[in-house]
Amino acid sequence: MCDRHFGVGSDGILVVTPAEIAPLRMQMFNPDGSEAEMCGNGIRCVTKYAIERGMVPASHGIPIQTLAGIRTVWPILDTNGLVSEVRVDMGAPDTAPEKVPVAVKGHGPILDHPLEVDGVSLAFSFVSMGNPHAIAFIDGPVADFPLERIGPLVERHPLFPNRVNVEVVNILGPSSLSVRVWERGAGLTMACGTGACAVMVAARLRGGVGDEATLNLPGGSLHLEWDGGANSPVYMTGPVEAVFSGEWRSSTAGQTN
Repeated sequence: MCDRHFGVGSDGILVVTPAEIAPLRMQMFNPDGSEAEMCGNGIRCVTKYAIERGMVPASHGIPIQTLAGIRTVWPILDTNGLVSEVRVDMGAPDTAPEKVPVAVKGHGPILDHPLEVDGVSLAFSFVSMGNPHAIAFIDGPVADFPLERIGPLVERHPLFPNRVNVEVVNILGPSSLSVRVWERGAGLTMACGTGACAVMVAARLRGGVGDEATLNLPGGSLHLEWDGGANSPVYMTGPVEAVFSGEWRSSTAGQTN
C-alpha cells in the first residue's frame, strides 16, 4: 500500500481503533512493516479523520492512545467546520541515553556527540519523543547535505539498538529552523512531527532558540513550543488536509481492506 509505484503511496499506514483508556487508539506502520511508537504528523491526520467521520466530537483536549502513551490533541476548525490545524501535546522529551536509546555513557542530555559516518564527521544530539532521534546541526544548507546516503548508515549504526530517526538542521534565527529528516523504516520524508519536536528540544538545550520556533521542512512548516522544563511537554501545531479517499482491494485476500 505504501509503494509509490504499485500502491497508493505513503510514508506509512495509520490504523485507528477504539481504545479502553482513551476514545481512540492510533497505530502507525512504516513502509518496511515495522511499527513506530508515535507519529506527530500522523496523529494530526487521525484527528481530522476521526472528527470528520463522527468517531469523536470536535472537542478540545481529545486523548489518543499510542505506543508512546496518551497524546492529547486540540483541533482547530475552519469556517466550514472542518479540521484545518491540530495542536498536539507531544509529551515530555527524554534525553537519558538509555531511554533514547543510544549506547553512549552519561546521564543526559547528550549534545553534539561526535560521530563519523562514511567519511563525514557530524555531532549528534540525542532525544526521545517516545521514539529515538539523532539530530545534527550543520553549517551548510540542509538541502545540500547527502542525507539519502548518510541517513540509512546512521539509522542502523551500532550506537542505536532500536535504530534511529536522523535530522539535519540549520539554525536560521532565534525562532526559525530549517530541517530535513531521514525516518527510521521509511527513508527520506517531507516532514516528521516527532522529529520536529526532537529538533526543538535539542536546539533549545543548545541555546539556539527560545520557547517557541517555526520549523521549516520540505513539506511545510510546524510551530513548536517547549519551555525547557525537564517534565514539560512539547506542543506542536500544524496543518492537516484531506487529499483523497478510496478503497484498497487486497490482491491476496480478494477482499476490501
